[in-house]
Amino acid sequence: MTVKEGWRGRFYEDFEVDDEYRHALGRTLTQQDNIWFTLLTQNTAALHFDAHYAAQTEFGRPLVNSCLTLALVTGQTVSDVSQNVMANLGWDEVRLPHPVFEGDTIYSRSTVLDKRESRSRTNVGVVTVRTEGYNQDGTIVCTFKRTVLVYKRNSAPRTAPPLPVGSGP
Repeated sequence: MTVKEGWRGRFYEDFEVDDEYRHALGRTLTQQDNIWFTLLTQNTAALHFDAHYAAQTEFGRPLVNSCLTLALVTGQTVSDVSQNVMANLGWDEVRLPHPVFEGDTIYSRSTVLDKRESRSRTNVGVVTVRTEGYNQDGTIVCTFKRTVLVYKRNSAPRTAPPLPVGSGP
């Protein structure tokens, strides 16, 4: 038997400027997702959780909370961009050019804009990506630049869990 390690994400050395990552998972946003996130974050905008109110707006139905859209699109990028992150340094130029509605499925892709060695830490590098989130029709609903500190391959904390007792090497 050959034991093969699972995907551990990219390390600083794996990033190349202009590489594009088409993130593997899409996610359909439900009414429950939208209401839960909106109320959990104490957002009181009725447009997100009151269907009667939302029906009276130009949209005619509830909008998905834009912070949920940003969080979802960011989350979709983790396995490709920041699985081995030491820290997020920031989101810049966040734009929400088209509304997201309950029932929309969101996908995303990221392009590497820049990478450089950290000036203060030898175990990480600085990577900047531009990410686009888009719905099932291909309409862009969220864009941003994100800068992260990413561990170098031989400096990352160990992520493999211990094996059960008696399971072998």
